[in-house]
Amino acid sequence: MTDTRRRVKVYTLNEDRQWDDRGTGHVSSGYVERLKGMSLLVRAESDGSILLESKINPNTAYQKQQDTLIVWSEAENYDLALSFQEKAGCDEIWEKICQVQGKDPSVDITQELVDESEEERFDDMSSPGLELPPCELGRLEELAELVASSLPSPLRREKLALAVENEGYIRKLLELFRQCEDLENADGLHHLYEIVKGIFLLNRTALFEVMFSEECIMDVIGCLEHDPVLGAAPRRHRDFLTKTARFKEVIPIGDPELRAKIHQTYRVQYIQDMVLPTPSVFEENMLSTLHSFIFFNKVEIVGMLQDDEKFLTDLFAQLTDEATDDDKRYELVNFLKEFCAFSQTLQPQNREAFFKTLSNMGILPALEVVLGMDDVQVRGAATDIFSYLVEYNPSMVREFVMQESQQNDDDILLINLIIEHMICDTDPELGGAVQLMGLLRTLVDPENMLATANKTEKTEFLSFFYKHCMHILSAPLLANTTDDKLSKGESINPLCVCKDDIILTFIRRLTPGPGAHRLAARLPGPL
Repeated sequence: MTDTRRRVKVYTLNEDRQWDDRGTGHVSSGYVERLKGMSLLVRAESDGSILLESKINPNTAYQKQQDTLIVWSEAENYDLALSFQEKAGCDEIWEKICQVQGKDPSVDITQELVDESEEERFDDMSSPGLELPPCELGRLEELAELVASSLPSPLRREKLALAVENEGYIRKLLELFRQCEDLENADGLHHLYEIVKGIFLLNRTALFEVMFSEECIMDVIGCLEHDPVLGAAPRRHRDFLTKTARFKEVIPIGDPELRAKIHQTYRVQYIQDMVLPTPSVFEENMLSTLHSFIFFNKVEIVGMLQDDEKFLTDLFAQLTDEATDDDKRYELVNFLKEFCAFSQTLQPQNREAFFKTLSNMGILPALEVVLGMDDVQVRGAATDIFSYLVEYNPSMVREFVMQESQQNDDDILLINLIIEHMICDTDPELGGAVQLMGLLRTLVDPENMLATANKTEKTEFLSFFYKHCMHILSAPLLANTTDDKLSKGESINPLCVCKDDIILTFIRRLTPGPGAHRLAARLPGPL
């Protein structure tokens, strides 16, 4: 049986500061003659090819994050990460790295991250470790100044992070925060805002794991409500998270680890998007670990949900059950929408497996049921889910609609439901109609259709579309035209112009045939 302890995914950080998945394999360590040293070797589990061969450099700063991640940089702007399936495997490889570098494996970073000049580096290294003032109300201003003065220097940031971590300082600060709120100590709360914001910029996973723990995260958010710029009118982020945006288990989640991970990820994402001030260019690079924390949490959540067959079966069963009330159905379809949104963090091969799982569970028949309902909000969320499917795997959608046409009438086909919603859109801004037009264009685009020796998707699908869908799409325009002119008294509205554009586009893309030419001849020219 394959040892899952050493099973890893290899990631590289791209130019957009997003992690790219380079494949899954098994990692080992050993001496590599070509590299003249102990190295990390990852072989792909699919074919045994080498995914990674990296010498353990004595001077490289390796970081262990979230128990199952090892991250490092091999060159300027070339960051690597190993994401382990099991904590035990991560610990084993971490010990090997620390052994080569002569470091204590109990630490989570092997080198100090510095980029100062040699003179600055010498001055800082020759000075003693950074000493924090006692964590007391009367020393908060002093601590805020210390944090602010340390941020410009990578070495001082590292010393500050180590001091905060080693002294358990975060929990002490949060205790002071609760005291300041009880005493309505505005100055203390403003100092705590600056201190906690500065701790985020230390960019250290070990500190994030404390800050984002269940017992600490709401107090951390509370500290960030008291921006001195706002004066006596702090933001109410905690009220929003606890009263307005409370997480509802639309389907009971049996795994407490998964439930906690979902709660944590939502709150950390909220901190990044809504609570932290917009970072400067200088600060943006100092939040890379926060971005990575969220990214890998989402990858883990999608994987855990994807593997929970009972959860998905219950989700789709309730979504399509006529007995499900409207409020519950809205919650279900919104959860599925968020689930699909999380999948956008995955790399192509992982997204393919994700959508294949949803397809096997019956997502398209479920969407067909939901799109046929009267509730506008439910239909809107279902349309967003449909857009994820079309944009990522249009062939899967085409195959489904062609298969169902053999069993159902044209009026109830999924694709014709989409067309009818587009035609009936009453939004004066045409937002919904334009979104649906874009999805239909993607489905009929010959450029992304498959053509193999045994099957020509373009011919099959366009023939299907002309036979089963075109009469529904063109009906409103044909009803308003006589001899290529608008009926007397008929005004031109933007929606008709948009529909005219998409219909003519479809006809040009259809397989040439007498029927297509006759239909084109009956339609009006550009308005």
